[in-house]
Amino acid sequence: MKKQAFTLIELMVVVAIVAFLASIAVPKYFQYYKKARQAEVAMLLASLHTAQQLYWAEHGTYTTNLNGPGGLGWKPEGMFFYTYGFYFTGAQEGVNYFTGKLNTPARVLRESHASKQTFLAQAAGNTDEKNMFDIWSINEARDIRQR
Repeated sequence: MKKQAFTLIELMVVVAIVAFLASIAVPKYFQYYKKARQAEVAMLLASLHTAQQLYWAEHGTYTTNLNGPGGLGWKPEGMFFYTYGFYFTGAQEGVNYFTGKLNTPARVLRESHASKQTFLAQAAGNTDEKNMFDIWSINEARDIRQR
């Protein structure tokens, strides 16, 4: 009776092919993953803009208080990755900004501000694990930009 099996060379060829295909697929996967997180940013910044416009219509000014007394009553819904809001000396987590799953420090949002006629809210995330932050902003004209 003759036994049949794969040779070591055949197994090595299969492993090499699988490794080659994985080297092509994994970077593409991370690109799609990053785009999905950026879709979250656009949606949440648009909802923050709407909340600011409603606040302005009622109070005649924009605010840096997203949540809590005298605030917009806005906070990111569900599981979110980026850090959203306004950062300044004395800014508070849960009031002026919200930190997402990527644990991006709020100090990255340092260009954000709000005044009587203008605001610039920001979102930031460390999506590539190299301390290169992906920073987005929205202003009173609903102009969403990526830095």
